[in-house]
Amino acid sequence: MNYWLVKSEPFKYSWEKFVADGETFWDGVRNYQARNNMKAMKKGDKVLFYHSNEGMAVVGNATVAKEAYQDPTTEDERWVVVNLKAGKPFKNHVSLKEMKEQPGLQNMSLIRQGRLSVCDLTPEEYAIITNLGK
Repeated sequence: MNYWLVKSEPFKYSWEKFVADGETFWDGVRNYQARNNMKAMKKGDKVLFYHSNEGMAVVGNATVAKEAYQDPTTEDERWVVVNLKAGKPFKNHVSLKEMKEQPGLQNMSLIRQGRLSVCDLTPEEYAIITNLGK
């Protein structure tokens, strides 16, 4: 099993909208590293949902429901989407500031490459953030 973090600006696609939808395809990725991360996602992988720009915090979790396939919003074959299924909201949103200060998270992709919209996580990073969110 692998672990991931996906970012969305709340005004574009919020956690609340994701929960209401239940499942969605994750589109709009136009960065090669983020795309490659999506291609590496496997059904059942664990995902953290991060609100970027507004809030700047992990707000809940999700799972990969369907592996990478052609992005239906473009005819450009280079881009893919995955389906994500909403999980549980975090009682405590885990802010970027809190993650930067937390031992064990200093090398996290979100911190090292802040603009990357789909980041890989280690099992330890996922566990730390999930525990902080409870």
